[in-house]
Amino acid sequence: MPILCIILVLMLSSASSISCCTEHERNCLLQFLAGLSQDGGLAASWRHGTGCCSWEGITCGSMKNEGEVAAVTDVLLGAKKLQGSISPALGSLPGLLRLNLSHNSLSGSLPSEIMSSGSIVILDVSFNGLAGVPTTTGSRLKRRPLQVLNISSNQFAGEFPWWDDGDTTMANLIALNASNNSFTAQMPVAPLCGGASPSLALLDLSHNQFTGEVSPALAGCSMLKVLRVGMNNLSGTLPAELFEATSLEHLSLANNGLQGELGGAHMAKLINLVTLDLGGNSFHGEIPESIGQLKNLEMLSLGNNNMSGNLPPSLGNCTSLITIDLKFNNFSGDLGKVDFSTLRNLKTLDLLQNSFSGVLPESIYSCSNLTALRLSVNPIHGEISSRIGNLRHLSFLSLTENSLRDIAKAFRALKSSRNLTTLLIGRNFWGEPMPQDEAIESFESIRYLSIYHCSLIGNIPLWLSKLKNLESLDLSNNQLTGAMPSWINSLSNLFYLDLSNNSLTGQIPATLTEMPMLKLDDYEAHLTRQFDLPVYFVGIARQYRTVTSLPALLNFRANIFTGVIPPKIGELKALTRLDFSSNQLQGEIPPSICNLTNLQMLDLSINHLIGPIPEGLNKLNFLSELNISNNDLEGPIPTGGQMSTFSSSSFGGNPKLCGSILAKYCDPVEAVPTVPDISENEYGGKVISAVAFGVFFGIGVLYDQLVLSSYFCPK
Repeated sequence: MPILCIILVLMLSSASSISCCTEHERNCLLQFLAGLSQDGGLAASWRHGTGCCSWEGITCGSMKNEGEVAAVTDVLLGAKKLQGSISPALGSLPGLLRLNLSHNSLSGSLPSEIMSSGSIVILDVSFNGLAGVPTTTGSRLKRRPLQVLNISSNQFAGEFPWWDDGDTTMANLIALNASNNSFTAQMPVAPLCGGASPSLALLDLSHNQFTGEVSPALAGCSMLKVLRVGMNNLSGTLPAELFEATSLEHLSLANNGLQGELGGAHMAKLINLVTLDLGGNSFHGEIPESIGQLKNLEMLSLGNNNMSGNLPPSLGNCTSLITIDLKFNNFSGDLGKVDFSTLRNLKTLDLLQNSFSGVLPESIYSCSNLTALRLSVNPIHGEISSRIGNLRHLSFLSLTENSLRDIAKAFRALKSSRNLTTLLIGRNFWGEPMPQDEAIESFESIRYLSIYHCSLIGNIPLWLSKLKNLESLDLSNNQLTGAMPSWINSLSNLFYLDLSNNSLTGQIPATLTEMPMLKLDDYEAHLTRQFDLPVYFVGIARQYRTVTSLPALLNFRANIFTGVIPPKIGELKALTRLDFSSNQLQGEIPPSICNLTNLQMLDLSINHLIGPIPEGLNKLNFLSELNISNNDLEGPIPTGGQMSTFSSSSFGGNPKLCGSILAKYCDPVEAVPTVPDISENEYGGKVISAVAFGVFFGIGVLYDQLVLSSYFCPK
């Protein structure tokens, strides 16, 4: 963006280095150093008796004001691990042009002396922990030289300080970034863009708490190129005057409470628009046909609204488009009415959860630069064309929950997409056989594979063992049968495996406990890749943007597994979720399971497990979900630790369990009688007496029985 190029030049440009500085400047810098609780090693070079122009992060140059020559022009200390407060003394440096303290851990306020500096042109204190409200001192009519102000990503709060029409202290401001704070205010923009800062070209107020409507006065911001006010509490409709701000190149009002329809014919006035991001609002109606006149448009983001209707064919005229995001709307109609073949720059097309119909349009296969394609949750039918192989750069493909058929043909078609890393094709291909063709092994780049809820029949195919880069595999909710393959440990990168709700039989193989990635304490360090698009779970309740945000999981729920839980299950130290419920597992809960110190969820319910609950489960401090109900466990439930945080439903259906959680108190252990110390002779005498007594007692009982039987036994 041109405006950002200007800012970059201002940030990097500096005067020629001079070796000395004044005593006043040295003292100002040392006062700043004294206010730091952690100096990031600055004290090693900021020493008394040395010229401050040679200190780390300090640059000196000549002052043009009245012939003075010695001046500190730059204090550039970004990302130096600084902690503490910012000294007001920095505002007293007479020749300071650029002050960068960004990406540290500074706290306290931003001194008004710095905001009121008569020399600073660029001020960047972003990504710290500063609080309060930045203010200036002195006359509000005195123009300050400040051109670039970045106070983003701090803890500033309260009424935004630069809305006053009479305040001209920011008259030279070109770029203001106050995003990611807690500023509050209605949002009139007229004073800021008009008399207060007539040259303002970049305004970023996103991620704050601004309210009110988008001001019609934006039309007066004749120099404004970048406007970002997303993630606030704005309401109302887009004023027609907004489209008079014809210099706008980037407009982002995402995630507010805006409503109404888009600007119709007014849209065409924004001829310089490169980015249009209005996602996460309540806009309705159709995309206006006039959008086709935005020849410079590279990003169109209208996702998460209530928009409807067909896509305008004129969309194909926006030949600069790189990203189209229309997910979670009510768009409908045949996608084939848009000629995607003209969008040769398109890299991302996201149409998730709409009502598009018809077949996958052939013109999409001409978007040769496409890297991410998502058409999930639409009533699209038919087959995947072999032409999909033309998308050589395709990395992310999600076609979940459509009405596609012929999964074998789909895999053959996708073999040419050798850069494919994420493939989600679940809820299609209903009741078809799971492909067993070993030629499918050419999917060498696949890392995330989901073929869930298709009712596929057959066994787990051998070709899966060839996917050596596979990190996540979801085959849940099918009709797969047969044994779980012993080669599972050959997938050295696999850490997420969901085989739930199938009909797999046999024992859980011992090789499961040899899965390399799940044995690592730091497995996340090996998973740095980010998804091209967020992956959604449970509708839209959960979304994952990176592979590392997925849990380390084994889910074998609702199968027909028999035998015992592998005794070495405790070696899979990375596991956070383990579900073996609703099977036919036997034996005891292996004590090694208590070694899974990262475990957050454990479900062993509805099996035939016996024996006691391992005492060590009490020490799994991260365990927040536990279900071992409906087994044949016995003995007391461990007390005094993590077990006490769960309800009785976690243990029900085990008649032999006891404990206060079940309101069933355990029987006390019977005491063993104490044998008194007696001599050997005494002991022998007592034994003889006991035997004699027993003999005579037995004869007496036998006599009684013979006599009585003559009276009561039938003849």
